[in-house]
Amino acid sequence: MNSVILNYIQENKDQIFNEWIESLKENGDERVVKVVSDQVFNSTSYEFIDVIIASVKNSTEEFTSRLSDFSEKVVRLGWPLSFVTKALNIFGKIVFQKMQVDGLVNNENQMDTVFEFDRWMNPMVNEMVNMYSSTWERTVSMQKIALQELSAPLIPVFDNITVMPLVGTIDTERAKQIMENLLQGTVKHRSEVVLIDITGVPVVDTMVAHHIIQAADAVRLVGAKCMIVGIRPEIAQTIVNLGIDLNQITTKNTLKKGIEAALEITKRKIVKVEEAE
Repeated sequence: MNSVILNYIQENKDQIFNEWIESLKENGDERVVKVVSDQVFNSTSYEFIDVIIASVKNSTEEFTSRLSDFSEKVVRLGWPLSFVTKALNIFGKIVFQKMQVDGLVNNENQMDTVFEFDRWMNPMVNEMVNMYSSTWERTVSMQKIALQELSAPLIPVFDNITVMPLVGTIDTERAKQIMENLLQGTVKHRSEVVLIDITGVPVVDTMVAHHIIQAADAVRLVGAKCMIVGIRPEIAQTIVNLGIDLNQITTKNTLKKGIEAALEITKRKIVKVEEAE
């Protein structure tokens, strides 16, 4: 990058920053600008300028490190990539126009200056897009793993009785997570009875039923009894129409009835205590 451009940015950093902030707020998506406070928006934008300057002032390793930290921050703030690239373009435009006004860009050196800007901005935009994309993919992957772990919890409700409430659709990947959590939790909680609650599963097709039956069979193999509860009338009709055999599995239409049956299996019952006079 031309040293004249770099020196100009550093000497006029505050003025450039103020114009840049105003332009971002005017041209930016309201969901981006208003999602954080002015203080956070301004501090993040100021850090953005430091990253831009670091692209030429610091070593490649240091710039990559700062860009990585900045990318993680803007991803957490929910700034879309389109806003980040637009901000870079606006920044370059402001610097170029101010240099024209101050007489540093004229007819004689205009083409050379444009070439210097392109040679500086284009690689930086590409690097920022790549870093942002990799940070976004990593964040989404981590969130997906966290959601998978939370999507099939095994909850102990009484001694030796546990419940796995299922909500949403069940695909092959999630069925694998259900199976792992079910088996590990059954052993960990020393469960005698495990209830799989499908009240929150909107659709039960052949594949979903197959996964649930497999899970129930796996529970029996580790020495516990498995019940499927929350079978609504429409799901019961679907299971019958599909010809799915659940004869080997105990089923109940509600979780309440399932827990009552589980208490009977474990030779317990809920007794109402009379109030003392």
